Amino acid sequence: MRKIVSKKEKVLIKQLKLIDKKEDKLLIDRKESFLNKKISPYKNKLEEKIPDKLQNTLQVAFEKGFNVVFKKGIKIIEKSFDKEKINEDFNINDYAVNIQTNKKNIKNIDKKTNTKVLLNKSISVLEGGILGILGIGLPDIPIFIGVILKTIYEISLGYGFSYDNDDEKIYILNIICSAMTTGEEKRIYLNEIDKIAEQIDKGIKVERNVDELIKETSNKMAISMLTSKFIQGLPIVGVMGSVTNYKTIKEISKIAKVKYKKRYLIKLK
Repeated sequence: MRKIVSKKEKVLIKQLKLIDKKEDKLLIDRKESFLNKKISPYKNKLEEKIPDKLQNTLQVAFEKGFNVVFKKGIKIIEKSFDKEKINEDFNINDYAVNIQTNKKNIKNIDKKTNTKVLLNKSISVLEGGILGILGIGLPDIPIFIGVILKTIYEISLGYGFSYDNDDEKIYILNIICSAMTTGEEKRIYLNEIDKIAEQIDKGIKVERNVDELIKETSNKMAISMLTSKFIQGLPIVGVMGSVTNYKTIKEISKIAKVKYKKRYLIKLK
């Protein structure tokens, strides 16, 4: 006998298929933009001059940054956005989705999240450009991590998820790692994010160590942003830091939106 599929199920199946397509697109390497093509020749020359020890120095800086922000900075980050309002907006929109599960009501949740992400991209550009002009490189890393986490926190709240326990921190760090990698390595992280989400949402403890994952994430960020952060420490070329910071926030927010929405849709089933 053929199973009767409800209207709600049809909507969710369609929405999850769209998510699958977006996930496939995350693995497609984007062509270099006009600006990146112009910057690349200078970037390559500077890469040759970067000391070998800088990667390790940068990795340690990111590790310290994550530890400080995760342990002491969450309350500070929360002062930069209206957590209560985001929760309130989600509860209203989620109620509408549960009463009538359709594309329009689900899209209302997406709209609120997109507005927050756009603002954080702008902040990342200012952080990269201004600090570069001031001649600051490594000291601004905790600030940049703060902008990254602010972006993810607002997206997570926008889809009804928390971010302050160890399991959610592991989930978030995997999102960042996926944004810092390409190809098969990126695919592995994207799959890992789904596994972690399933464990969290089923109440199963995630068997990963936060401190070890902070080191892993810091290593990925150091490799990916090595030239960017070095250039930010050189006056007059802060624009390079701005471009890279914007791209980083853009990629992280893109993945976070896809994955948190996927979690939300699966919970609705």
